[in-house]
Amino acid sequence: MASFRKRSGGWRAEIAKRGIRESQTFSTKAQAQAWATQREAEILAGVPGHVTGVDSTLSDALMRYKREVSPSKAGQRWEEIRLDKLNNELPFVGLRIGEVTVDQIAEWRDARLKSLKAPSVRREMTLLSSVFEIAKREWRWCSANPVREVKRPGNGRPRDRRVLADEEHRLLTRFGYIEGQVPVTLLQELAYAFLIALETAMRQGEILSLTKKNTNLARRYVRLDLTKNGDSRDVPLSKRAVELLAVLVDAAEGDELFKLSSGTADAMFRRIRDELGIVDLRFHDTRHEATTRLARKLDVLDLARMTGHRDPRSLMVYYNATATEVAGRLD
Repeated sequence: MASFRKRSGGWRAEIAKRGIRESQTFSTKAQAQAWATQREAEILAGVPGHVTGVDSTLSDALMRYKREVSPSKAGQRWEEIRLDKLNNELPFVGLRIGEVTVDQIAEWRDARLKSLKAPSVRREMTLLSSVFEIAKREWRWCSANPVREVKRPGNGRPRDRRVLADEEHRLLTRFGYIEGQVPVTLLQELAYAFLIALETAMRQGEILSLTKKNTNLARRYVRLDLTKNGDSRDVPLSKRAVELLAVLVDAAEGDELFKLSSGTADAMFRRIRDELGIVDLRFHDTRHEATTRLARKLDVLDLARMTGHRDPRSLMVYYNATATEVAGRLD
């Protein structure tokens, strides 16, 4: 009996017949039903599938994962870029997926560590492992996941970079920020995103996706329907955050508060940072700074709820109070 599931990007059909399990994603449910009916009849007649666990390559698996699995994830864009990169660069991507060995994975890991930092290689290995895992459990294309047998590099020490007051002032000046003035340029929009990040600890993508519909200034919160970990959450707003968002809400012609995209924001921030000679600062460091500031006002559980951390212990990655700041609270 075939089953059908609605997914972002179409309908996924899954069949299980005579020990053969296959699935594909289609634009419409009717197409999915037609394929399932035809494929079940082919299996009963002994006709092999177009791509089976015997002849499918790792490249086939990477691209199928990109089509069927990645669209359902919040980090779809990042994942699709990484999958294409793996498909273009893995030296054994043309092998049948069941023939890829632990030694090959280990050798590739060691080669990547020569040009990338350990956390980046770890993320690539995690994605590759996910592809093997679904190929094994759902598609029956292989019987083992060789990535699980290879030791992954450590995540290293978490970043402890803070946003200094002087850096904040210099950046805002270069962005062309004027207090209370409606942003006209994309740089001025970036200034608003930067300030909102420092007030709320929201991620850049979460801020740039804000809409009038999800912004409730009267009750002082914004609603994030989809976050990095797949959950939705309400983010409380300080008085300062309300003031900043009020300017954007009043000026917005449509529902979206920002015209700025994440890709453009990243490029602009890095360019201005380098132009000003500010060393090793990333937009995401605003999350560290905001979390550290908010920790002075909120207890751990409220802070975790606001920042979207399921485990309060993970807040330690973002809480970076200096010894001098802590000492000042002792008196």
